[in-house]
Amino acid sequence: MSSKESCRNEIRTAIHQLSDRCLYSASKWAAEQLVGIEQDPAKFTPANTRFHRGSSSIRRRFRTNDITSTPAAGVSYVSTPVMEEDEIMDGDFYLLAKSYFDCREYKRAAHVLRDQTAKKSVFLRCYALYLAGEKRKEEEMIELEGPLGKTDAVNRELVSLERELSTLRKNGTIDPFGLYLYGIVLKEKGSENLARSVLVESVNNYPWNWDAWSKLQSLCTTIDILNSLNLNNHWMKDFFLASAYQELRMHNESLAKYEYLQGTFSFSNYIQAQIAKAQYSLREFETVEAIFEELLRNDPYRVEDMDMYSNVLYAKECFSALSYLAHRVFTTDKYRPESCCIIGNYYSLKGQHEKSVLYFKRALKLDKNFLSAWTLMGHEFVEMKNTPAAVDAYRRAIDINPCDYRAWYGLGQAYEMMGMRFYALHYFKKSVFLQPNDSRLWIAMAKCYETDQLNMLEEAIKCYERAVNCNDREAIALHQLAKLHHELGRSEEAAFYYKKDLESMEDEEREGPNMVEALLFLATHYKNQKRFEEAEVYCTRLLDYTGPEKETAKSLLRGMRITQSSFPSMDVEHFPP
Repeated sequence: MSSKESCRNEIRTAIHQLSDRCLYSASKWAAEQLVGIEQDPAKFTPANTRFHRGSSSIRRRFRTNDITSTPAAGVSYVSTPVMEEDEIMDGDFYLLAKSYFDCREYKRAAHVLRDQTAKKSVFLRCYALYLAGEKRKEEEMIELEGPLGKTDAVNRELVSLERELSTLRKNGTIDPFGLYLYGIVLKEKGSENLARSVLVESVNNYPWNWDAWSKLQSLCTTIDILNSLNLNNHWMKDFFLASAYQELRMHNESLAKYEYLQGTFSFSNYIQAQIAKAQYSLREFETVEAIFEELLRNDPYRVEDMDMYSNVLYAKECFSALSYLAHRVFTTDKYRPESCCIIGNYYSLKGQHEKSVLYFKRALKLDKNFLSAWTLMGHEFVEMKNTPAAVDAYRRAIDINPCDYRAWYGLGQAYEMMGMRFYALHYFKKSVFLQPNDSRLWIAMAKCYETDQLNMLEEAIKCYERAVNCNDREAIALHQLAKLHHELGRSEEAAFYYKKDLESMEDEEREGPNMVEALLFLATHYKNQKRFEEAEVYCTRLLDYTGPEKETAKSLLRGMRITQSSFPSMDVEHFPP
């Protein structure tokens, strides 16, 4: 049996096991990866040609002969564990409880299984109690919510669940699913170290539960913590590491992992979406747009991750494409947080900021922890000059994910608007630490250093230099470096940056006051350096303009003629008035 066929059989088994335990999110993820495995050519029929993407530029770049190895260690993965299906005596009760569970009657489901001792029944009972507690917590949040939805509501089932699951683990009568739930409970109670250990134990014993990997990832806030995990080698570990690297802003490492996985999961929409996320963080918007266009061709009713696509279209000011996407998700499922954020971006691009905020608030009613909605709503409040509301929104985003550089950057902007430069600088530093390759953050911090309140021009220069190294697409840093060096009396450095800025403007065919300023400075600089031929070149270019710069250029040329009367070609009488 081929390695891919073995992989398919494993995933099929896992899908049934996960669905049977009502872990539908993990089951859905596994099913998507099952369909993403490249078809055996012998079995390839016209019926599945919809997965054929041979011409795609984002199709897998690496092909491996054996899915059973991992890039790092090359160790075969563990065989599929046979879960103990021990519900012979109480199978009917389990079926009834599962039916109640599927109808969101969690307390009834738990009550039905109150006397059942089989591991499968114990897990479903505890899981039902946990979700019943979460449901009640959400109800209390609605009833008691304070400003921006802040409440002190807690899941009241956590204490009893922790006690029971801890006892089961000590007695050795807990299965990997029970360990997964125990890890969730410990995480919610703040016992992060023990939660990590328990979740590692869960995924090592049953690696196909993506929900367990996701919870474990949320506890890996540093690369040191990630490297300290004692994980078995398995292809699911590669999915985990790729996702963890992305969260830790190790985007190139993440891309390498996903490209490796594409050797087997060639047509996985999940992997393509994750590659798009990594490229988005690297600000490769053209690549991201191409990936999402292909995703929508293959999965036209997809809403997941499409809010990121809308961010790209917003940044590129692609109004018609964003309008089409907003209409598409509205007709597909308008009551999804992603859909609301896409529509919010659409109205923001139209300049209708109040309506945009309305849709971001709607997204947060559907999911209070939807990070993008808090951050984007903060941006809208900044546009509306409502800085207190913007600060509150950004702080909520940071509470959800302290590694969201956009929220820290937004806080910096908000405090800068309020004239509180030291606070703004603090938040800009936070954002640039989290996203050091984004030129916009370095430029924002440099401008903060430039203000009269701080007037730290040397620090501003360092920030602009970093922005240049980070591919400053807005073409701000070079011009500002030239101006600052000129202001500090460093004419050689100023000339260097003005020349580079001029070259950049010529390459991009940009005109404007920056070009005039650069030409004037370079003409004057080279005249003062007695490099008259170079000065003449810049003066001649200035003669094409109609403003006062033309008269300045003519005056410079006259001065050079007087100084170097031996240059007959510099007789300004030959230049048009």
